[in-house]
Amino acid sequence: MAQKLTVVVTGSTGKQGGAVARALLERGHKVRAVTRDPNSGQAKLLANAGAAVVAASLEDTAAIRKALEGATSLFAMTVPFGGTETETRQGIAAADAAKAAGVHLVFTSVGNANRQTGVPHFDSKYEVEKHSAKIGIRATILAPVSFMENLYFIKEQLVKGIYAAALPPTRGLAQVAVVDIGAVAVRVLEDAGRFTGRRFDLAGDELAGNNAMAILARVTGRSFTYFQVPLDVIRQRMGEDYVKMYEWFDRVGYTVDRAALRREFPDVAFHNFESWAKTQHWNALLQSNE
Repeated sequence: MAQKLTVVVTGSTGKQGGAVARALLERGHKVRAVTRDPNSGQAKLLANAGAAVVAASLEDTAAIRKALEGATSLFAMTVPFGGTETETRQGIAAADAAKAAGVHLVFTSVGNANRQTGVPHFDSKYEVEKHSAKIGIRATILAPVSFMENLYFIKEQLVKGIYAAALPPTRGLAQVAVVDIGAVAVRVLEDAGRFTGRRFDLAGDELAGNNAMAILARVTGRSFTYFQVPLDVIRQRMGEDYVKMYEWFDRVGYTVDRAALRREFPDVAFHNFESWAKTQHWNALLQSNE
């Protein structure tokens, strides 16, 4: 490690930002962990691990620019939960702050967002990518596909022996472990000169739902029944945006050159679904609360 970095990490108490913050701390770098709630359990864990916790959001431009004073890098991510227009605005604000501070920006978009998917919360991230290129910032784009950790969202169904998914059981879907996103981000941050101006779609595996279910059954020692969730249910619970995403998954799907990715980052594990599943604590996760 040639240089000790000082990295401002947004979304630090979430999946991606948390993985990046932990990986940076393990490598001996300084982390300024941005979070809306500095008193949360995850924020306290990061503080105990050595991070400096910063109470702010991407909407708070002054706070972000202050956090970037003396920093080398900014890891920024956005989520569409406040609406896609808000997400784009937040991402553009992060890029502008990085430009003003003269730091290297690593922005996490989403896999294949640059391929005109028509999925609103993919397009919103791509607007940030285009803005970063337009203003000439030193930036690297990481574009992860679906998280393996999304399986936690159906924990209640898994407890009942149901593997619930919105795609047909034979439809393949590229996936990535969050820890691998963190590992790639650290490599990119540590070698900014090499990776500036580049974009990487990130995936560790691609498999159909019925294959993922079979692997999960083998790893946990439990049996599951596949249930395809109707898109009308997705529409009611998650909105039209996510219906469009699942329709795109079924019609087109992610395309990632995983072999090239491994050549580019040879020391990153890039878990397949089974190796990731073996790292999870299923006995505790699948305990029934009844």
